[in-house]
Amino acid sequence: MRVYLGSDHAGFDLKQHLIAWLTANGHEAVDCGPGVQADAYDYPVFCLRAGEAVAKDPGSLGIVIGGSGNGEQIAANKVKGIRAALVWREDIAALAREHNNANVISIGARMHTDDEAAKFVEVFLATPFSEAPRHIKRIDQMSAYEQTGELPPLPEA
Repeated sequence: MRVYLGSDHAGFDLKQHLIAWLTANGHEAVDCGPGVQADAYDYPVFCLRAGEAVAKDPGSLGIVIGGSGNGEQIAANKVKGIRAALVWREDIAALAREHNNANVISIGARMHTDDEAAKFVEVFLATPFSEAPRHIKRIDQMSAYEQTGELPPLPEA
């Protein structure tokens, strides 16, 4: 699996850990930056690049990392075609793939140990999308809105 990663300064060390973990587990890790540690980096610079890379590479997945993971998730979700989920437990990582067909996860480096984060990534990569019609319908509604800007119709009572 090709996995694109981007972080800010707070997520840099965890990103490096996950790149090593991914490589050791047979995945292709692509570092979208930053390339060196610094006192501060603006997370959109790197998370948008990771999102763009995933959007242009069907079948790939992405990981964005910051202190909390919140801003990084928001940034990645600005990229057309990206469904980024903030992950804080293994079951959330699984549900992000299974129900939402998320193609990017966001992890808060200040919230989790390296081993916890690696487990989230392992679960995320191993969990397939369920293909359940109700989930496909919901994803299609979001994708249509993303393309057209038109709200889906309200359900009839």
